[in-house]
Amino acid sequence: MTEQLPPALNKDAVRIVPLGGIGEIGRNMTVFELNGRLLIVDCGVLFPAESQPGVDVILPDFSYIRDRLDDVDGLILTHGHEDHIGAVPYLLRLREDIPLIGSQLTIALVEAKLSEHGITPFSLIVEEGDIEQVGPFECEFVAVNHSIPDALAVAIRTVAGTIFHTGDFKMDQLPMDGRVTDLRSFARIADDGVDLFMVDSTNAEVPGFVRSENEIGPVIESVFAQARGQIVVASFASHVHRVQQVMDAAYKHGRHVCFVGRSMVRNMGIAEELGYLSVPDGILVDLKDAPTLPPDKIVYMSTGSQGEPMAVLSRIAKGTHRRIAVGPSDTVIFASSLIPGNETAVFRLINELTKRGTRVVHQGNANVHVSGHAAQGELLYCYNIMEPEYVMPVHGEPRHLVANGALAVKTGVLAENVLLTENGSVVDMTDGDCDIVGQVPCEFIYVDGSSVGEIEETDLKDRLTLGEEGFIAIFAAVDRQCQEIVTGPHIQARGMAEDDSVFEEILPDVTQALADAVASDNADLYHMQQAMRRVIGRWAARKLRRAPMIIPTVVEAESAR
Repeated sequence: MTEQLPPALNKDAVRIVPLGGIGEIGRNMTVFELNGRLLIVDCGVLFPAESQPGVDVILPDFSYIRDRLDDVDGLILTHGHEDHIGAVPYLLRLREDIPLIGSQLTIALVEAKLSEHGITPFSLIVEEGDIEQVGPFECEFVAVNHSIPDALAVAIRTVAGTIFHTGDFKMDQLPMDGRVTDLRSFARIADDGVDLFMVDSTNAEVPGFVRSENEIGPVIESVFAQARGQIVVASFASHVHRVQQVMDAAYKHGRHVCFVGRSMVRNMGIAEELGYLSVPDGILVDLKDAPTLPPDKIVYMSTGSQGEPMAVLSRIAKGTHRRIAVGPSDTVIFASSLIPGNETAVFRLINELTKRGTRVVHQGNANVHVSGHAAQGELLYCYNIMEPEYVMPVHGEPRHLVANGALAVKTGVLAENVLLTENGSVVDMTDGDCDIVGQVPCEFIYVDGSSVGEIEETDLKDRLTLGEEGFIAIFAAVDRQCQEIVTGPHIQARGMAEDDSVFEEILPDVTQALADAVASDNADLYHMQQAMRRVIGRWAARKLRRAPMIIPTVVEAESAR
């Protein structure tokens, strides 16, 4: 979408600006504005793709609100997944007292995360059915079912109309905690009219209905019954229901459970303390004690189900974990779905484990996971219940958003009232009518070690070039006054199959190019460096069929006489 800055916002009109989560699975964040005040829903991270080497996480672009943080009346967190809460510490670094609003488990998870950053937030715990006035926004919270307990949808009532944001949700009719998506509240809110329906799109291409979480427990138990050695179960560190199923299966089969991975240990400790996880007496063991147990008496509950290179499961697969090693008698279970973009990393991990002779159970060969997002059948039910005037698909890649919009049209929503947006799109709502009125800048903000926003696309391209094409360094010293080369050029390469001796062929041409540049009228160091770069670049493309990163360095020195 071409960038077109929006007009000034009219009095009593609501402006909706997604800063993440549109066209991608992750970094969900939406800003609502009314009469100069701001409300934010979610603030999550996106995990990097293989084309973004070295990046830890990707944040929403806060630049749209950076100069208006004092106008923020609250940040609503729909649930505790990283793609919805992971960027909260980075936002609160900019203004620490932004009120956080969410369910008990969600707030507990984000407070634990913030404590690691030395931030003590102002938090408000809400439950389904609660109504809170957040500045000029009246917010009603509605229970929805997801792959983490305590998820909430939110109805936002304003003078300009009513917005209903589902958050991430599905309609599991037999959830493990008995907390179903509250369709009665959906219908009650719809009776008063929903002007804009913002809907989770992740499974909009999937026909039918998502299976129940309760179907996974027996599958996990059957795997445990067949296992003879150690069991490693990898899942998201926030998937309390999956951990409960593993805990129950372990207890039934006389195994102890060891949580592995900092986030897994932290989150399950919180879940147990708040009563969301039931832990049988004596079943948990510490990592330092687990290796002393017989292999058929231990289950490791670990992070790393998405193939993250530094996560627990990756280190186990590579044989580099300090305490856990797996072999032919052991079983590894991938008890989570694949996040789009992670397929290559996960399959690489499965292959590494398989080569060790380990039995690997995953979504491709067993029903060990169900999605936390509504499929087409559930979405159609919601559209028919809500009967919205306008629909804005959220949380999904472009194909998911388009498919979700098509479902809305099937239920009677006018095609022109389906708002297919991008990150940074500006939607204005006046008296219930919605229009896309512009676009604000919205970039990827990369977290790379301790740096935030300093790494740019050009840096990532350089990293890819280094990884895929290799590196050539050329060094020379010249005496510009005497117009002669003092030393060099010396050529060295890294990350290339060829020995440095291969450059003997091109070295005379590089030397001549440098000598010509030294003798020219505009003999500055930059032109000398570029002269060498051009010669060796053309040669590498022709001879080696490569486009390596080339770093020429020319320094000025006095010739020895």
